[in-house]
Amino acid sequence: MVWTLQAPTALTESQFVRWSKLLEERTGIQLSAQQKALLQSQVTMRMRELGYSDYNQYYQLVTDGLSGLMEWSVLVDRLTVKETSFFRHRPSLEYVRRFIQNRINNRELHGSFDIWSVGCATGEEPYSLAMVANDCFELAGLPPYYGITALDISSAALAQARTGIYNARKLEQVQPDEVLRYFERTDDGQFQVVKKLRDRVCFSHGNVTRISAMPSVSMDVIFCQNLLVYFRRWLRRDILNAFAARLKPGGVLIIGLGESVDWEHPGLKRVVGSEVQAYIRDQRQEQ
Repeated sequence: MVWTLQAPTALTESQFVRWSKLLEERTGIQLSAQQKALLQSQVTMRMRELGYSDYNQYYQLVTDGLSGLMEWSVLVDRLTVKETSFFRHRPSLEYVRRFIQNRINNRELHGSFDIWSVGCATGEEPYSLAMVANDCFELAGLPPYYGITALDISSAALAQARTGIYNARKLEQVQPDEVLRYFERTDDGQFQVVKKLRDRVCFSHGNVTRISAMPSVSMDVIFCQNLLVYFRRWLRRDILNAFAARLKPGGVLIIGLGESVDWEHPGLKRVVGSEVQAYIRDQRQEQ
């Protein structure tokens, strides 16, 4: 690896447009003009590591064949990985808890209970969902017949998520009894999610903007928060429609508050309430 002390100049407007277009074409993420500094800082950091000082030369690298795709995977990790934490929006997770408890109480569990965490980043969200689901099954005295599929575009984030190891700061929103039941201290003072939860979460690499190419597996819960805001309005609509098609009858879709305020679907009914943005699929509707 070649290092250089020469700092790249600031991105020109035309270069920003060029890089933004590439990011949107490959990930669906739309950058606003206010995010120019973010793009520049991440691209510049990677260029310095490789010894580049010219944005156009580095652009040629990331768009050149197989080697370009490999370099792009490194860069996209830096541009897309979001800061997250366990139980980031507890009201939404508590809604999932009530949803599962009602299914159990009404004897409506038919086969595996399946959850999809979309845009899972480094794993805090799907592991939070696993804690909630495990609580419900254990409270009811049932075998833990549930599974969580966690999807993200960042291979590096997924690799970290699979370890299930986090520092104490990530656990600030986790209640003390949840920490005792679902984490173990590591030798270096960090916290690892217990194996019985790690075994229930399958981390998968994928791009939600290409959801039509993914296997059409029906889900009881689709959980997607703080992701849709990065996409154009028409793309949000297409993704939400694809989510709706992948819900089991009676299943629920939960997105971040205000992420798509005007979306409607003939097969789904929005849940009344101000703390969560959730949609229930008609029990009678076939896939």
